[in-house]
Amino acid sequence: MQVTGGVAKMVTALGEMVDYRLPVGDEMVGLNEFIGQTIRLKYEGTIHCVACGRKTKKSFSQGHCYPCSQKLASCDLCIMKPETCHHAKGTCREPEWGEANCMQDHFVYLANTSGLKVGITRGSQVPTRWMDQGATQALPIFKVPTRLISGLVEVICKNHVADKTDWRKMLKGDGEPMELLARRDELLELCAAELDALRGEQGEGAINMLPEAEVVEIRYPVLEYPAKVSALNLDKTPEVQGVLKGIKGQYLMLDSGVLNVRKYGGYDVTVGVGG
Repeated sequence: MQVTGGVAKMVTALGEMVDYRLPVGDEMVGLNEFIGQTIRLKYEGTIHCVACGRKTKKSFSQGHCYPCSQKLASCDLCIMKPETCHHAKGTCREPEWGEANCMQDHFVYLANTSGLKVGITRGSQVPTRWMDQGATQALPIFKVPTRLISGLVEVICKNHVADKTDWRKMLKGDGEPMELLARRDELLELCAAELDALRGEQGEGAINMLPEAEVVEIRYPVLEYPAKVSALNLDKTPEVQGVLKGIKGQYLMLDSGVLNVRKYGGYDVTVGVGG
């Protein structure tokens, strides 16, 4: 099978095993069935902005042309640092977008990726966010009404827990299972005073703990993890191929290296699988 078109980050569905589909143009290529077979990806030399569709020589902010990267709220620095969200100040690049995406319920969670980490996500992105990060376990701990508040809570928590994933370690295998409920309780005790102070600033109902939340277990379709993680780069090597050993997070794990699909949003790529 062979198909050509602009690629986007893989679409996931949580089941007994995460199901992966790769958008290529108008097609959705189911990848799980091809694990153990050869996959070929060829960058055709063109990139189209994932927002406006114009051709661009270079990709910014995961698939945007430069003008869109400068004007769209989804590309603002506050997306990377939610504690700096400035929608309430009236300075959002796109107030309507901010209303739909930032002024909505968010969750603060713990996850087991390359180790224990804290993170945030919109309610609509549960459990997609966890699968995109390659988490094998996840536990929501707070529900808050805005992205800003979730970021402020995360800042407090990351004084005690990492907020980043070591992607190389994540791709070398599944970490040891963790007692996330116990780790949550430890974290809450460490952060109690700061969280109480934040509640005083934001209002008592702004930070809602989720004591009844359960740990979500996530399994990925992997035949074999790489002993050494070597990143494939379509900009430097436009054509790559190898046996698809597995998929985790947004990475294809080939016997020739690993490819971060999300990095190449908007790239025109020919994908051939099977054989």
